[in-house]
Amino acid sequence: MTVYFIGAGPGAADLITIRGRDRLAACGLVLYPGSMTPTDLLEHCSPQAMLTDTAGLNLDQIAEILINAETDVARLCSGDPSLYSAVAEQMRRLDAAGVPYEVIPGVPAFAAAAAVLKRELTVPEVGQSLVITRAQARSTAMPAGEDLATFARTGTTLALHLAINRLDHLVEELVPHYGPDCPVAVVALASQPGEVILRGTLTTISEQVSAAGVTRAAMIFVGKVLAAEGFPDSFLYSTTRDRQSQPESL
Repeated sequence: MTVYFIGAGPGAADLITIRGRDRLAACGLVLYPGSMTPTDLLEHCSPQAMLTDTAGLNLDQIAEILINAETDVARLCSGDPSLYSAVAEQMRRLDAAGVPYEVIPGVPAFAAAAAVLKRELTVPEVGQSLVITRAQARSTAMPAGEDLATFARTGTTLALHLAINRLDHLVEELVPHYGPDCPVAVVALASQPGEVILRGTLTTISEQVSAAGVTRAAMIFVGKVLAAEGFPDSFLYSTTRDRQSQPESL
């Protein structure tokens, strides 16, 4: 028996990886977060598989199911397991119990949202870094030094998870560092039915979000890359680049 932590992607059933889809179809037990898993994604499961919604379960109950399973288990995680998926504590329990597991990556929410916006998040001479973080509310405390103001002082492009219901507070924190006219984009339910795309600035975005009724499953981006124009072409494909002397691996 093996537990497979599978990144389910941002929502659309066809945005799960081929490996994730195939492993999901082969497992006899599937654990999924019901509040975040579209029904059509579960159509990849075997008709004989037992499906368990973990929305009403605590960590100990989930771990008990994983440890005591007598068949391969697919543990679906929304987005990618490496980000805000709570798999670290599940893997810790499996390690202690000697249960083998594998992690299969998925399309993260921020990548799906950027695709919907048709924006590259690393634009030459505008922004080459991305900070992926979240807001502090009714959740695990942020480590020292990872507060939003510290990140904002760098001026780096921000990708904010789990923050839509704290937007007014975030705007107050960010305006002193990015300016009131800094571009902002909000994408809710990226790749899913009901997808919402909002573009504005730190001055206007709160009103837009309120008017659209967006309260969950939303990514917030802040940074100049969202409205970048007239930037130089990347050196990657530049005509001035010496390709003859490049190593074969490049």
